[in-house]
Amino acid sequence: MTAAVPTISMSLPADEFARAFGASFERFGFAMITDHGIDPALIDEAWDKAKAFFALPEEVKRAYHISGGGGARGYTPFGTEIAKGAKEVDLKEFWHVGRDLPPGHRLAAQQPNNVWPAEVTGFRTVYDKLFAEFDRVGARLLSGIARYLGLAPDFFDDTIADGNSVMRLLHYPPVAAPAKGIRAEAHEDINTITLLLGAEEAGLEILDKDGSWLPVNPPPGAMAVNVGDMLQRLTNNRLPSTTHRVRNPDAGRAGLARYSMPFFLHFRSDYPIETLASCVDAAHPDLYPDPITADTYLQERLREIGLKA
Repeated sequence: MTAAVPTISMSLPADEFARAFGASFERFGFAMITDHGIDPALIDEAWDKAKAFFALPEEVKRAYHISGGGGARGYTPFGTEIAKGAKEVDLKEFWHVGRDLPPGHRLAAQQPNNVWPAEVTGFRTVYDKLFAEFDRVGARLLSGIARYLGLAPDFFDDTIADGNSVMRLLHYPPVAAPAKGIRAEAHEDINTITLLLGAEEAGLEILDKDGSWLPVNPPPGAMAVNVGDMLQRLTNNRLPSTTHRVRNPDAGRAGLARYSMPFFLHFRSDYPIETLASCVDAAHPDLYPDPITADTYLQERLREIGLKA
């Protein structure tokens, strides 16, 4: 019988949700989440704004590319990002929205403020609201993980306060055959957890323990959620940052664009990622004995995927 990533409702009682969600993370590194509470009308508005931006002329979009910024904010052109160890660039372009910090904030050097496209009316309003909603849901999800790991439900609250989270608006253009590369080559996410809207369109797959690729197709309006490398490191690999990809569409869908919105929830930049004592024992020695700050870890990985020199 083929394994399948479970679909879990956030409306379950807190302890029941934590058990189901944590078990899915431990087995697959992924879960599909329903009843997250983000207004469908807001999500629809966000799709409309994303499509409007990516339909702009190339020279207009490139005016929002920040050279040397590592793709942290604004526009990253098609053919820029490459998965760690891959030979071909991914077939995608994207826009990043982050957390604006007040002037003089101690983390401002690591977290630049946003830029906004003047050509799309209401762009900032919609994505400010959606960022806040992702932030809210992400904190609830991490509370479930804390319960699963036997930690206080609010354990992660301080670790993500003013965190360096990024919302990515992704556009995968139609694929001309034969394509050189795929929409997103096999990779793991850098961050703590990822919340993804838009995976209903076929293509997202995870690499299972037996080497097979499993499709992840959430029900309409649901989100796919996965473990990032930072949470894997914190939990001494108990919760795995699973390899995943977005394969190219089948022939009948090749002429259609694909859009998605992942929210890469990060620890705050100065948070020291240090293995949880509860995840270390004689059978599971500490694989990461040297703590590393979230920002140092992030910068290392950005260089590996071609977003920083």
